[in-house]
Amino acid sequence: MKFLDLAKQRCTVRSFAEQPVEKEKLDYILEAGHVAPTACNKQPQRIIVVQKTDNIRKVQKAYKTFGSQCVMIICRDTRDALIRPFDNKCSGDLDIGIITDHMMLAAREIGIGSVMVGLFDPQIIRKEFTIPKYIEPTALLILGYPKNGFLDANRHTTERKPLQATIMMEEYSENS
Repeated sequence: MKFLDLAKQRCTVRSFAEQPVEKEKLDYILEAGHVAPTACNKQPQRIIVVQKTDNIRKVQKAYKTFGSQCVMIICRDTRDALIRPFDNKCSGDLDIGIITDHMMLAAREIGIGSVMVGLFDPQIIRKEFTIPKYIEPTALLILGYPKNGFLDANRHTTERKPLQATIMMEEYSENS
């Protein structure tokens, strides 16, 4: 499958069937995250894979899981962060985004739905999973088989801003 076709097929899923993700598929998704690029190859990701019912309930204290049987807690190790010297911007959140995107695309390729969540209570996750202070819970990647199938891959023509509204050539312009 061509990359752009796969990217168009990936969609947010917020209702999952009560079917676990098979180990082979989970391993494939994790490998996609493993090969994702990170700034200076620092690989700050620390991923907690949650599949046991009791641990899913722990995650649910911080955010809903939409019936998923598999949640990844994507954390960032802050001990060796790459900091941009001009404005002190840390590359870690960008790295986590790239890693998570790779895993979402790999999941879709093999028929697994996903939703990436940043709006969760990290203190609950930290407490429930005994995460040390230098490890930052950054995102939840909720995975599973979609209860109601996937969205239409052609939805982007109506659900996205026109390309020319988001792209500027050579300089920034409010009128693009």
